[in-house]
Amino acid sequence: MLNNPEQLWNRCLSVIKDNISEASYNTWFAPIVALKYENNVFVLQVPSQFFVEYIEEKYIDLLRVTLYRVVAPGTRLEYRVLIDKTSGKGTQIPSLNEQPKPKQANSNASGYISPYHKPQLPEIDPQLNPSYNFNNLIEGNSNKLARTAGVSIANEPGKTIFNPLFVYGQSGVGKTHLANAIGVMTKQLHPEKRVLYVSANTFQIQYTDAVRSNSVNDFLNFYQTIDVLIVDDIQEFAGKTGTQNTFFHIFNHLHQTGKQLVLTSDRSPIVMVGLEQRLLTRFKWGLSAEIEKPDFQLRKSILESKIYRDGLEIPAEVVDFIAEHVVDNVRDLEGTLVSLLAHSTLANMPIDVELAEKVVSRIVTVTKKVNTVEKIRDAVCEYFSLSVDAISTKSRKREVVQARQIAMYLSKQLTKNSLSSIGFAIGQRDHATVLHACKIVTDLMDIDKNFRSSVQEIEQKLKH
Repeated sequence: MLNNPEQLWNRCLSVIKDNISEASYNTWFAPIVALKYENNVFVLQVPSQFFVEYIEEKYIDLLRVTLYRVVAPGTRLEYRVLIDKTSGKGTQIPSLNEQPKPKQANSNASGYISPYHKPQLPEIDPQLNPSYNFNNLIEGNSNKLARTAGVSIANEPGKTIFNPLFVYGQSGVGKTHLANAIGVMTKQLHPEKRVLYVSANTFQIQYTDAVRSNSVNDFLNFYQTIDVLIVDDIQEFAGKTGTQNTFFHIFNHLHQTGKQLVLTSDRSPIVMVGLEQRLLTRFKWGLSAEIEKPDFQLRKSILESKIYRDGLEIPAEVVDFIAEHVVDNVRDLEGTLVSLLAHSTLANMPIDVELAEKVVSRIVTVTKKVNTVEKIRDAVCEYFSLSVDAISTKSRKREVVQARQIAMYLSKQLTKNSLSSIGFAIGQRDHATVLHACKIVTDLMDIDKNFRSSVQEIEQKLKH
């Protein structure tokens, strides 16, 4: 039996990776190091005590099954916590009864304290919303770059190339959620870090008060002690020269001392007006990541996640309907779901597509999308990079036949056309050919994951 702990753990990781999201894997499992395996005990090195608590809470069943399958039945886990995160040296098993000894001030036997001694800073309220975290920030094509960068920052604040991280996008796409999630995860992994979330408006008010009370230096000194500074809606600094000048000095100090900055805005730095060029230049030093409008799949995943978290039961066709028509932002999606539940409860009505249509129509304009056989045929040809003429011929090439069958199948699913009219529109085939094509496609979708994914992707494009 294989006893090398690193090899064993790599085999475990390959199983774990197939069962959780990439973001979760990179956050909670990639940093773990296998130390040893003996006497049926597997020892893992983890970055912090929080890691132990989190993976034991969220992934213990997956870990147990994986270890039993890969290593041996009855394998027990032990953890060692990395105590020197910078050097990577020294591990210990934390003791719940042992209290850390307070650090002695930089002094000699006479009690003299050096003027260069940095006093212990008091704890601050990070002003974070714990409900905005990475667990409920669903990843999709529209936010993948920003989300991935955010996770990297939370793992190693100030040590990545994403400094500053400048996130931009229209209202309601999840910028504030991401900003808070970075802060929440940073505090979980690095509780010693001074993390502060502040809106640009709040920062402006604080600065104005400091000017009035002649305490600008105190204001500066406070912000220069922050390890991870998150400023939301930075575009609101436009036209406020004094605030910009003060923030410029704070930005410079934090960046030069290896502290992390996270900024959000409703527009890209290159189109921002009313801000000093020296600030805009610095905003571009790190990563500028746009969060776009969520696509259909992400909108659907967001709805399903909220439904699951709230313990609701909503028919799949209702979820699809909402995701199809509420397209602009996440805020509208969640608001629609709340409205739907309220209407259902107050009016004692079942949650169905009819009720969903009534609720959605009050939020967005609902237009019914009509598909034709010709439109479906063209969409299939575009997807497979075929000419329209190709699937209308008698060609028996595999890719042509498959595209033709998919076009027939989707036409049957998405239109009210007869089998005969579908066959005639796609190469002048008869209804029996269409029936056969539909059966072939259905059977392939049951056994071929990639094929099923292709058909579903075309179908979603036609619906949206």
